[in-house]
Amino acid sequence: MYKYDEYDHEIVGARVAEFRDQVNRRLKGELTEEEFRPLRLMNGLYLQLHAYMLRVAIPYGTLSSDQLRRLARIARVYDKGYGHFTTRQNIQYNWPKLVETPDILQELADVEMHAIQTSGNCIRNVTTDQFAGATAEEIDDPRIYGEIIRQWSSLHPEFSFLPRKFKIAITGAEKDRAAVKWHDIGLVMKRGPEGEPGFEVLVGGGMGRTPVIAKTIRDFLPEPYLLSYLEAILRVYNEQGNRDNKYKARIKILVDAIGADEFARQTEAEWEKMKDQPIDVPAEEIARIRSYFAPPALPVLDAQDDAVDALAAKNVMFKAWLKNNTHPHKVPGHVAVTISLKPAGGIPGDASDSQMELIADLADQYSQGDVRVSHEQNLILPHVAWRDLADLWTALDGAGLGFANAGLVSDIIACPGLDYCSLANARSIPLAQELSNRFADLTRLEDVGPLKIKISGCINSCGHHHAGHIGILGVDRRGVENYQILLGGSGEEDATKAELLGPGFGADEIADKIEQVIAVYLDIREEDEHFLAAYRRVGPAPFKEALYAAA
Repeated sequence: MYKYDEYDHEIVGARVAEFRDQVNRRLKGELTEEEFRPLRLMNGLYLQLHAYMLRVAIPYGTLSSDQLRRLARIARVYDKGYGHFTTRQNIQYNWPKLVETPDILQELADVEMHAIQTSGNCIRNVTTDQFAGATAEEIDDPRIYGEIIRQWSSLHPEFSFLPRKFKIAITGAEKDRAAVKWHDIGLVMKRGPEGEPGFEVLVGGGMGRTPVIAKTIRDFLPEPYLLSYLEAILRVYNEQGNRDNKYKARIKILVDAIGADEFARQTEAEWEKMKDQPIDVPAEEIARIRSYFAPPALPVLDAQDDAVDALAAKNVMFKAWLKNNTHPHKVPGHVAVTISLKPAGGIPGDASDSQMELIADLADQYSQGDVRVSHEQNLILPHVAWRDLADLWTALDGAGLGFANAGLVSDIIACPGLDYCSLANARSIPLAQELSNRFADLTRLEDVGPLKIKISGCINSCGHHHAGHIGILGVDRRGVENYQILLGGSGEEDATKAELLGPGFGADEIADKIEQVIAVYLDIREEDEHFLAAYRRVGPAPFKEALYAAA
């Protein structure tokens, strides 16, 4: 992973000192809350429903074991013993004391982490595939370019006060695990006519109250021009984006208003004026950054082990875990392991301090000290030898982390909802817990098969409900929590926007209605047909009939 240079250390250290002074002034009453608000948001500190919340950046979802241990320590010392991993591959602490937040930022700085640009109208944390650098599917490791974008965008004077927040995602593989089509800018790595690396560039995706799937504005951008082309896009948006209405300020609204072709034309015109200026990264600098992401020297091993086979023969959960929670590695005899943070009855994305410390220890023992965060709110050990899987799973299972539900119906994405968020209209966490309990039985999980449920507590879509095979949106209906059901969404390379089925349901009936939706699927599916394929084949009619016929 990338190591800070002297400039990184200087920037982060100066920001900690600056924020410490700002907090002291706020506590003394020298700054009003209105004056303090933009200052704390620049450092990832929100004032939520009950307390402050600190959002910490995990660039492109990559952590070292030492960094994960520090996150565990922060959870234990400064919070209530846990952290919440988010859909932007970040971690949030929900209960920090204002007076202690500068100390938290210093603890983060000591392990080359920070909370800069995790809030505000700027370029947020760049997200990537959780299996980056490990999967054989990828053209190149997208984290290299995520780091380049991080360095370019951090405190960029021209793009620190954009019309609205801005999100970029990169995938290095055809299989999109980074939801690039739902981002302001999505980058898909490709090879050009001569085998040279480059990117398909998509612009104008986003969720929220106006869900839009990004559109391709350039089929192939050669690697050397990445930053100048991104800068051209940002300049067009910065100049023309709506600053009078935050609900119409995202780049997706601009692209929709003028059309993707016109946006592409303006971007190309702006790029022509700047692409020969010294904006792009020299080849030797790309090589320097690439060296930090060199894959570990793993030996080629047998993809078979007697201890693994023996445990799989007698333990059905372990057998299912091998199937659901491991992903093929580019080096034979190894896999990437998904550690589910979605146990039955658990809060999606939450991990305790002791769990984080255990995962850090297991990363050192089995995965080259490398840990990843997925946008699906799970943790990943990307470099695990097949022969170590029995011992690894046994250790995870002892800590409540051995559930075999990755990609299945109880692997739910959910925002914090009304339990924490001042913007929310409804609770997300209790519904996720109830659904995960209903589908805790492994036989039932396996029978339903791959199915993505995504829950948001308000229209801001932090739970990605628009991209759920089953999306659930919590709304306020005359002061009462109400939940709408959407079907048919996808965040992958076949991205589609989920369709609203009809009127919503109360908190006491929504879990039953989701069970009805799944029952309809099980009744209509063809052999080996997954939920999304079945929905696309038959459409919403049978689901509507089941949910609303008796109404």
